[in-house]
Amino acid sequence: MDINPDLQKRIRSWDDISRWERSELGRDLRGQGLSYGEIMDLIDVKKSTLATWCTSVRLTQRQIREIKDRTAQVAGLPRDTQWRRREEIEMIWWEAQQNVQTLTGQPLWLAGAVLYWAEGSKTRNKLSMANTDPRALRLFIAWIREYLISDAEFRLHLHLHEGNDERAAQSYWRAILNLRDAKFYKTFIKPRGTGHRKNTHLHGVCTVRVMKSADAFQTISAWLKVLPDQLGLPTSDN
Repeated sequence: MDINPDLQKRIRSWDDISRWERSELGRDLRGQGLSYGEIMDLIDVKKSTLATWCTSVRLTQRQIREIKDRTAQVAGLPRDTQWRRREEIEMIWWEAQQNVQTLTGQPLWLAGAVLYWAEGSKTRNKLSMANTDPRALRLFIAWIREYLISDAEFRLHLHLHEGNDERAAQSYWRAILNLRDAKFYKTFIKPRGTGHRKNTHLHGVCTVRVMKSADAFQTISAWLKVLPDQLGLPTSDN
């Protein structure tokens, strides 16, 4: 069920609003035709409290039928338990796309967006970037902290060739990226005889991954969806 952006903003502000505002939000959600269970999935409230708030709210017959259709498990089909997350993602995309016009005027944001567009991971919900150039990775880190997650936690992953000094490479990347306490995933070491190059990077390829970044990944995806149009770039090869 779609929830309008205003209600979604109020839901996201749950921890910061007064008790009266919470009761109003509960009533408004009920008036939208949500079941108590669906509302309790969205806001942290007991069923008894919610029932007290909503005593004056009367659902229409249509709303009652729709609740039954949504909440009753159809024979042979699992109940849809992902609707809340889908609505959260829709809200993230809506807000992100509204902000692009303003953000394109900020050099750091634009540089970071184009860099991620070219070099960033496109794997779903995996917010990371791999590079041999520490300047590119420092820009990525600064961009994440400035526009997405101010207290972001980063983890590093190295791809080395056989013969590279793993401990020296780890020390190098921690220092040059100013991530002194960063943890590393298990290093991938490419053995000789598998396309081993003579001209290898002394410190390997470093991947910087942002932890707990599912929402940030969705925000970036929304930005990159509309960025070409915002920059006036052609949308096809024609």
